[in-house]
Amino acid sequence: MDLAATHQAMQFDGVPFFGRLALRLASQLRCGTVHVRLPDHRMVTLRGQLPGPSATIELNNYRFARSLVIGGDIGMAEAYIRGDWTTPDLAQLLYVLCLNEDLVDNAFAGNMLVRLCRRAVHLLRRNTRQGSRHNIHRHYDLGNEFFAAWLDSSMTYSSALFPAETADLPAAQEHKYEQLAQAIELQPGQSVLEIGCGWGGFAEFAAKTYGASVLALTISKEQHDFARRRIHEAGLAEKVEIRLQDYRDQDGRFDRIASIEMIEAVGEQFWPAYFNQLNQRLKPGGLAGIQAITVSDELFGSYRQRVDFIQRYIFPGGMLPSTNILRALGERFEMPVIRERLFGQDYARTLSLWRDNFSQAWTDLTALGFDEPFRRLWEYYLCYCEAGFRAGKIDVGQLVFARRG
Repeated sequence: MDLAATHQAMQFDGVPFFGRLALRLASQLRCGTVHVRLPDHRMVTLRGQLPGPSATIELNNYRFARSLVIGGDIGMAEAYIRGDWTTPDLAQLLYVLCLNEDLVDNAFAGNMLVRLCRRAVHLLRRNTRQGSRHNIHRHYDLGNEFFAAWLDSSMTYSSALFPAETADLPAAQEHKYEQLAQAIELQPGQSVLEIGCGWGGFAEFAAKTYGASVLALTISKEQHDFARRRIHEAGLAEKVEIRLQDYRDQDGRFDRIASIEMIEAVGEQFWPAYFNQLNQRLKPGGLAGIQAITVSDELFGSYRQRVDFIQRYIFPGGMLPSTNILRALGERFEMPVIRERLFGQDYARTLSLWRDNFSQAWTDLTALGFDEPFRRLWEYYLCYCEAGFRAGKIDVGQLVFARRG
């Protein structure tokens, strides 16, 4: 008698079809342990072939299992947003799943028709000029009050770079700006084009600290209005212009270009246009500093063939490049990479701090009209990204491209 099989059958007794199927698939863990609390409060422990971290998932009903089997990783996220399951530590659970990416990508790939439909929708969200405005509006124009409630005082929505373990988030964000400015060898009086300026943090820093003359672009009206007011209040209106404009419509030549976590929203189809614009806007010998979130070179091939949770719900039309692709695009457009620095674990820490801030600010956010499914959506987003950086599946770095000539 196969005692293990008999024990498993007893564990799954009374579990509906999709629940049994999901548990059997999940039992293929490569490493780590997942403790599953069933809706009837029984516990099932799934152990990987190799040791690793452990996490717990608590099922409130079996709709979760159907969503997971049919919808894959996105179905799992949707079930969390609906409240079909919960966990004492969402970031830890997603981290364990990241370490078992083969299981997630293969056993829980989801129904083929569902995947094809998602892919078709994603392709329709291309970042043309009109598409970019629509896609950006869906995310950034949630309102300045929303982001101000949980970002640090600099309103910086990109990875910090921590100079020391004891550094707080505002200090780490300023350190990130300083490192980028040094990397592009910024000098007083130089002209800087910033592509994707957010709420104006780097533009203010470059003008105030380095005496640079900055033209900063955004296509978010909420960000544009906030950044203009910020620059005026800082007394830097003669040094900084905030312009509501697509980067493809900019002309002129600049000594330096800065672009912080904007290329992720460009879309693969438009990466050549983005790099061509960098080339055309830089003076000969000029430097462009790009801070970019990247997917590992090994995973890029499979990543680009599917639509993930971020593309579906957070950044429609977006796509992460790999560092090799960025280097190749630089060479193609006569701008080789001359230096780079990767700091993915700093992003994991940044996201953890954002998540804490978001949780603490939730009472204030409900007053702005945000509901419980929205809270779970954003909690999942922040934890999903944190887990990816912790597991090394994605990274972030500052790359400096030098225009030949």
